[in-house]
Amino acid sequence: MAEKSAGASRRFRIRHRGRGAQVFIYLGKQLRMFVYQNDWKVLPMAALIAGLVGMVIRRRLFVNMEGSLMGAFALTCVGIWNGCFNSIQVICRERSIVKREHRSGMHISAYVFSHMLYQGMLCLLQTGVTMYVLHLTGVQFPEKGLFTPWLIADIGISVFIVSYAADMLSLWMSALSHSTTAAMTVMPFVLIFQLIFSGGMLSLPKWSAGLTRYTISNYGLRVICAQTDYNNRPLVAAWNTLERMQGQEIGGTVTLGQVLDLLGDKENPAVEEIRAAEVGRVFTLGEVKAALESSVTVKRLLETRLADGVTLGDVLGLLKADRLLERYRDVQLGGVTTVGRLADALSANEDVAQLRDRGVTFRTTVGRLLDLAGKDRVRDYIQRRAMEASFTEEYSNTRENILSNWMTLVSFALLYALLAAVTLEFIDHDKR
Repeated sequence: MAEKSAGASRRFRIRHRGRGAQVFIYLGKQLRMFVYQNDWKVLPMAALIAGLVGMVIRRRLFVNMEGSLMGAFALTCVGIWNGCFNSIQVICRERSIVKREHRSGMHISAYVFSHMLYQGMLCLLQTGVTMYVLHLTGVQFPEKGLFTPWLIADIGISVFIVSYAADMLSLWMSALSHSTTAAMTVMPFVLIFQLIFSGGMLSLPKWSAGLTRYTISNYGLRVICAQTDYNNRPLVAAWNTLERMQGQEIGGTVTLGQVLDLLGDKENPAVEEIRAAEVGRVFTLGEVKAALESSVTVKRLLETRLADGVTLGDVLGLLKADRLLERYRDVQLGGVTTVGRLADALSANEDVAQLRDRGVTFRTTVGRLLDLAGKDRVRDYIQRRAMEASFTEEYSNTRENILSNWMTLVSFALLYALLAAVTLEFIDHDKR
């Protein structure tokens, strides 16, 4: 009897292993499924997706604001896509097995934790494949990162965490679904919600803007935009639009009063820069002399005969004008003022006031105006102002901001894993 009791006790211990032992049992099972049930196919699929994305963003990422935002959104989508389709069917496809094993002594916490480990390794492999393929497609990653010596590694960490958080969300969806059909039906709605409420690419109404705080895509977009140094990249969309309009004709009638009123608007930042522009030039007597000597008109004037056949040149010779000019050649004449002072002076002039209603009709093209103002200067001004207007605090390229978004994404992953475990605890209440 004692021997039978010992054997029964031994079988009981083998059947009801502890949580730690069960984790490794289920982890081994999942690794075998990876090899023998073709779960490895997610890796070439990740390579294909990364290749398509890399061909689109390779000439835009790290170049300007628009390209960095689009690239960050694309990389976030890659992470979410990979993560969601890793685990959307892993629980619901073996739901009946999980229920039976749970009744036989399986710990739900061990089962979910084994999935967390396995899916983490899968996401890590997918991320490695993704970053390698992006490098092969020509995406030029700057060398220096904030956390590692290579920015590609920093962004790889972000893609991995986004992918893992999406994986745990999908794991929870799989735990809620009673069949693979139900899981695949729900999956598109989850993806659409994540993409629409990412908060970066699409303009959202005020009532729905708060929903972005509950999406993985929002924090993924934030952290990758921060890593691409979004706020310090030029915004070129406005200038590119203006450049495409160079052949566009513009014209109309403008009055002197309208021009003076425009130049007198001191609160307008664009006008203020024009008002600060300097006009005029300081000349020396030496420069004046050289200009006069090279002038054909002045030479004719000097040869003009005055009374008794004396020329103007003779008079200046008697006055020793050449010596005086040479002696005081460094004396400065003239002065420099600004457009603003000149406009204010003209506005206050009574004679100019009588001409305020006089109109001038003109017709020109955008390209000629750009050439007149200086194309490079206008481009730099527009890009600088557009960049300042598009500054986003959430995309600041700081270690604190990046760490904060990483921790939020990790919190999402842990929360969804916990919800999956809680959901499976009630699996015995299924009526199926």
